[in-house]
Amino acid sequence: MASPIDLDLLDTAMTIARAGGALTLEHFRSSDLAVDRKADGTPVTVADRGAERLMREELERHFPHDGILGEEEAEKIGTSGRRWILDPIDGTKAFTHGIPLYTNLLALEDEHGIALGVINVPALGEIVSAGRGLGCYLNGDPTGVNDHGGLADACVATSGFSPWDEDALLRVKRSGVHLRTWGDGYGYVLVATGRIEAMVDPIAELYDLAPMAVILDEAGGRFTSIDGQDGPGHRSGVASNGKVHDDVLSLLNG
Repeated sequence: MASPIDLDLLDTAMTIARAGGALTLEHFRSSDLAVDRKADGTPVTVADRGAERLMREELERHFPHDGILGEEEAEKIGTSGRRWILDPIDGTKAFTHGIPLYTNLLALEDEHGIALGVINVPALGEIVSAGRGLGCYLNGDPTGVNDHGGLADACVATSGFSPWDEDALLRVKRSGVHLRTWGDGYGYVLVATGRIEAMVDPIAELYDLAPMAVILDEAGGRFTSIDGQDGPGHRSGVASNGKVHDDVLSLLNG
């Protein structure tokens, strides 16, 4: 049985995520921010690269034997059996447009799965954190999902509509939910803190989703892929308060 995570370990992860966030704020809404394109066409900036470098250096200083997987640099293979997974800016499009909903993501994976997760929202001054067996917190205070049941008047967020299957989008639209694009990591913050009922990412990478399973679990909710698989490694994500989860999955899968 997996043991609870150490509180000091979670505090260190939060400190590292906040440091990455502080670096991004130095470039946020900068008039001379240059936006480059990676090989896959997605945007990247000096803030993405700088925040990942800073977070990696801090992880290597505190946990030299752990592996590290990030979006912008090659994976470091560790020897401890643990791996840190980070996204220096989740929501680079929002960041480059001056929209304060981008996040810094950090998670720790051990032999039992995702052990801790942090979603930092630097431009809003919000940080959600959770560790296995420790609960979920917003800015240090306990938080959790809401108890709204049923799809009627439920709020479902997503990072964007381009990746959606058109039939699934139409089913969700007709179901009576309120669709919003408070997306990327911030959508999961909203679910975990009880402000909305569900968040859907039809296509996402591991570093986009790594913190979400433990955060939603500790917040009293649920996180799966679109086809209902547990864990963040299945290229899609659905988070909910738990009460609407099966209904959302049914809509998405027809």
